[in-house]
Amino acid sequence: MMDSQENTLELGTNEEVVNEEVTSQAVETEPQVENEEQTRVVYETKADVLHRLQDIAHSDETPQKEEVEYLKASFYKLHVAEREAKLKAYLEAGGDPEQYQYTPDPEEESFKAEMGIIKEKRAKIFKEMEAEKQDNLTKKLAIIDRIKAMVTTPDEANKNYKEFKALQEQWREIKNVPADKANELWRNYQLYVEQFYDMLRLNSEAREYDFKKNFELKTALCEAAEKLADEEDVISAFHQLQKLHQEYREIGPVAKEQREDIWNRFKAASSVINKRHQAHFEGVRAKEEDNLARKTVLCEKVEAIAAEENKGSGDWEKHTKQIIDIQTEWKTIGFAPQKMNVKIFERFRAACDDFFGRKAAYFKGLKETFKDNADKKRALIEKAKALQDSTDWKSTGDKFIALQKEWKTIGMVPKKLGDQLWAEFLAACNTFFEARNAAGAGQRGEERENLDKKVEIIAKLKAIAEETGDDLADKVQKLVEEYNAVGHVPYKEKDKLYKEYHAVLDKLYKDLNISTAKRKLSNFKQNLKQVAERGENALDNERARLFRQYEALKQEIQTYENNLGFLNASSKKGNSLIDEMNRKVQKLKDDMALVREKIKAIDAENKQ
Repeated sequence: MMDSQENTLELGTNEEVVNEEVTSQAVETEPQVENEEQTRVVYETKADVLHRLQDIAHSDETPQKEEVEYLKASFYKLHVAEREAKLKAYLEAGGDPEQYQYTPDPEEESFKAEMGIIKEKRAKIFKEMEAEKQDNLTKKLAIIDRIKAMVTTPDEANKNYKEFKALQEQWREIKNVPADKANELWRNYQLYVEQFYDMLRLNSEAREYDFKKNFELKTALCEAAEKLADEEDVISAFHQLQKLHQEYREIGPVAKEQREDIWNRFKAASSVINKRHQAHFEGVRAKEEDNLARKTVLCEKVEAIAAEENKGSGDWEKHTKQIIDIQTEWKTIGFAPQKMNVKIFERFRAACDDFFGRKAAYFKGLKETFKDNADKKRALIEKAKALQDSTDWKSTGDKFIALQKEWKTIGMVPKKLGDQLWAEFLAACNTFFEARNAAGAGQRGEERENLDKKVEIIAKLKAIAEETGDDLADKVQKLVEEYNAVGHVPYKEKDKLYKEYHAVLDKLYKDLNISTAKRKLSNFKQNLKQVAERGENALDNERARLFRQYEALKQEIQTYENNLGFLNASSKKGNSLIDEMNRKVQKLKDDMALVREKIKAIDAENKQ
């Protein structure tokens, strides 16, 4: 007869065992192996995954939900890794991002087809199992009704014993019933089985034999449960324990004095396995939460990089490398919790796709710009080649200079192509200028005379630097005009003369600007009293006028400095123009400093 200790398996006084028994029906209906991928085979290729999927789809094997989900996750993990590896290899090989296209994956199509077959197969099996459970429920209810009827006829208990044993055997052979009916069904069965045993009048030998046999069977189950503590596979040990519990439930009672001991032994062995099972999945869940946190950080990094402004190709390439490094790190992190695993991957993929999509669009536009610039430069090359054999030295020389200036205004092209186009353009320019130089060899005598004249003017400028007086600026300006009126000098003397002339000229301008500024500031300060006497707002009006003058000078300086940024100083004429503009900028800065000092003088006067 089943004692009260054994009844706790169904009645719920022992939480661990009850949880196992309550879920046993669900396990048979739809296996609930948490995170089974942790102990499954690690698939190295998509072909391996597909092969296993085909075995499940086209055999009599019952598809297990967890394994199918694991196969799906494994396949797409390999699929995504393979796709990203191809893209990375393409980019590292110098491929053009906008030209890259993802090719269809035949294995993915096969995978989807097999998954469809499995889905239909599982739906069919589930429907059949539900129908079978209902039928089993009906059968077991009939057995309970029959045993209940036996309990009401105690005089015929011994006569009904054989039928009773047959009904127990039938009960054991009938397996799954609907989960929501299982416990109530078992309690009713237990109730009437125990009532039958209580009224049963068997001889002591038969009764003791029955108890002894049951004790031996339950002892064997205890030993089997205890051995499971040495099983390395925690998941497997847990499921083996569920089977042992099912067998334990099917065995009849033992002698009253042995009931509590045998039950406590079996319960203790079960508790060890259940605690190992619980600890294992707590560790798995903690690891998955940590993986989710790490993947969330990587998502935030990619999103931050994607949000940064890319001012040119260098920024795009720098950020591409950063994202590829993050993608590599992503692959080293395991699964996140099941309900978040797909969501976190979709977030990561969306950020990456956003960045690479905008990068492709940028380089597509840049490629079109490069093409347009290259076409413009080719047009200038054709014009230069058409002019290179001309002997109209003055007119053609001006045209070549105009072409060179226009060349500088055209934007960039790829370096290799740019070098090639520049070499063609320079060759045409050199052809003309070398021919012009050869034709102008007769001008050397005149160039020597020009050299002497310019040397003499430089000497006069140096002498003025030692003089004092109010007319120094006029003298300098007159000599500058004379210098500029003199023609070309010998080419070999050109650089030396250029440096000497501008050195003395820069010194003169600097000294003249400083001296003039000091004199103007002194005169201004002396006149401040007279300005103040004109009226109470006179100084403020003068200050406002000076401030407007200060802002105008600052704007003019900014304009000159912007223009300087567009000039190319690779030629001597370019150097001359730049130096002249730099002198103008310095003169404007000196004027602006003088205005600033005047404003300070007014502020000082106002404080008094």
